[in-house]
Amino acid sequence: MSHALIALTVLAIVFLVATIRGVNMGALALVASFVVGLSVYGSTTDDVLAGFPADLFVILVGVTYLFALAKNNGTVDWLVHGAVRAVGGRVALVPWAMFAVCALVTAIGAVSPAAVAIVAPVAMGFALRYEIHPVMMGMMVVQGATAGSFSPIGIFGSITNGVVDSNGLPGSPAFLFVATFLAATLIAVVTYLAFGGRELISRGREQARVNAMGAEAEAASHEATRPGPSGTPHSAVEAGRSVSSDESVEVDFRLNPQRIVTLLGLVALMVGALGFDLDVGFTALTIAVVLTLVYPKSAKGAVEKISWGTVLLIGGIVTYVTLLQNQGVVDWLGDRVADVGSPLVAALLICLIGAVVSAFASTTGIIGALIPLAVPFLLTDQVNAIALIAALGIASSVVDCSPFSTNGALVVANAEPRDRDMVFKRLMQWGMSIVVVAPAVAWAVLVLPTA
Repeated sequence: MSHALIALTVLAIVFLVATIRGVNMGALALVASFVVGLSVYGSTTDDVLAGFPADLFVILVGVTYLFALAKNNGTVDWLVHGAVRAVGGRVALVPWAMFAVCALVTAIGAVSPAAVAIVAPVAMGFALRYEIHPVMMGMMVVQGATAGSFSPIGIFGSITNGVVDSNGLPGSPAFLFVATFLAATLIAVVTYLAFGGRELISRGREQARVNAMGAEAEAASHEATRPGPSGTPHSAVEAGRSVSSDESVEVDFRLNPQRIVTLLGLVALMVGALGFDLDVGFTALTIAVVLTLVYPKSAKGAVEKISWGTVLLIGGIVTYVTLLQNQGVVDWLGDRVADVGSPLVAALLICLIGAVVSAFASTTGIIGALIPLAVPFLLTDQVNAIALIAALGIASSVVDCSPFSTNGALVVANAEPRDRDMVFKRLMQWGMSIVVVAPAVAWAVLVLPTA
């Protein structure tokens, strides 16, 4: 089937170009959809646009808009501050506090790189002050973000469950979330022990250092600039205060009415989605609009903070995959995978492909692309679809610690300059190891016993 090979070759080129050149993969995929649809299959523009995932568009816009509002009004900062204070001087718990914060914010809808971008600077600052290994702290942040991302209202979870539902596959959002959460937690535990966790436990309490660092972290998270003696900006962070060019503003981490309303909105979203099966995207968008109407000042700039890059990424990739589905390419590819001879080997290959590509490209795009490509194989009932989807989710997400991925790159960027080369090398070693180990373990634990 020459047309299928051409279409799949174009998809591979899209991934390759996006990785090498840094162009948004979704934009490339939309162009590829237009070119391949019209030139190879003779489709019309309307036929191509019919594959655009309107449901996923609403989900991504809704949850990221709501998260942007929560960041603007200080709700996210309040959560981070609470986690910092919760360690109560126990240095050994500091990395786990960062893990928990990232897991929480991604579980309520934050895009994984956004959570890492928020928490990593504070976390790496803690690592420096407490003499915690920076690779350990970075891995805890990244795996925490991964652990929460597959919640039913998380970005990865919403995308995966949406693709599963739209393709008529059996799914279990709860199983997917628990399996991926435990996998990320297991990697975090191994990292914690490998990079000095037992030594941290032996230190016991260091209340004075925690209090001092807590004040600095609070100030750093609200850092402003003011003119220096020569007129050039310089850091104006003071203990517990953030100073601008005109005034000093007290850092306020109190649970004010606006933050309470935001937290109630997040709880309402979870209850509505899990308890009443309300559409996640429209529910999140409704709560975000209500918050905007009630508190318009804090909503300033929130629309610009919607993860439009992710929206474009998913929209483009899914549009192209839908074109392949409509033209029978997905069925053809599924038959080729099934022809491997052993369903279990085919399942392992799918997981391995997800891990390798995701370590160098977008996890979001891989999740949106590989599940549809595996649909014909999954519909044969040769392997348990729920187990394989969970294994694919694990294999494609836990490799985000690779320094070639966005999350890994954020960790390297926020490490101390003298440590950056070491952090990069260690993350590369761990990332490439996980690329091999994670698919094999996920396949052995989840897929093999259900075959």
